[in-house]
Amino acid sequence: MIEDIETALRESAAALPGAPPPEFDSLLAERASAEGLLDVAYATVDSPLGPLVVAATPRGIVRLAYTESRGVDDVLEDLAAKLSPRILEAPQRLDEARLELDEYFEGRRSGFDLPIDWSLTHGFTGKVLRQTARIGFGRTSTYAEVAGRAGSPRAVRAAGNALGANPIPVVVPCHRVLRTGGALGGYTGGVERKEFLLRLEGVLA
Repeated sequence: MIEDIETALRESAAALPGAPPPEFDSLLAERASAEGLLDVAYATVDSPLGPLVVAATPRGIVRLAYTESRGVDDVLEDLAAKLSPRILEAPQRLDEARLELDEYFEGRRSGFDLPIDWSLTHGFTGKVLRQTARIGFGRTSTYAEVAGRAGSPRAVRAAGNALGANPIPVVVPCHRVLRTGGALGGYTGGVERKEFLLRLEGVLA
C-alpha cells in the first residue's frame, strides 16, 4: 500500500523511451506533492548512531527512528497505519532536517529549529514529550520532574513509558531524562546511544 504511488509513477516512467533521468526521484516527489498525493516524506540519514529514518508531514518532523532493531520498511508500515499510506522517499523535503542533524552530531549545533508534528503522541505521553522538548542542550531532568511538569507527579513509571515511546528521539531529547540519583535509565535506542548523546552534549565525561 505504501508503494502504490511510487510504483504507479515508476511504471509510467518505464513506459517512456530510455531510462528515467537521474533526477527522477526528485521529480516524482514534487509531482506527488503538487497533486496532493504526498502526506509523509521520508529520507535516510547516516549518523554516528547508525542509519536513521527521518519522516515529515507538511506540519513538521513526525518520526525519527533508529533502523538497526526495526528495518526501514517496518518504520514506514507503522507510519502508513498511524498517519497515511501516501508515503514517498523525498530527501529534498528533509534537507533542513538532515543538515541540522549533521551539524548536531558534528558538535556544531546545540538546538534544533525544526517544526514538530506531534500527531503520533496523545494524552499523557504527549504532555511528557512536550515537556521533554524544553530540556536544553547540556542539561538533564529526571523522570519524576518530567512527570510533575506534565501534571502527574506520581506517574513516574508512566512518564518512563512515554519517553520510551518517543517517536522523535534526538530532536525531542528523551536522552536528557535520567533516573533520580543520576542513573541513566533506559532509552529507546539502547543505553549505549544515550551515553553517546550525553557525552556529545558534555553531560558525561
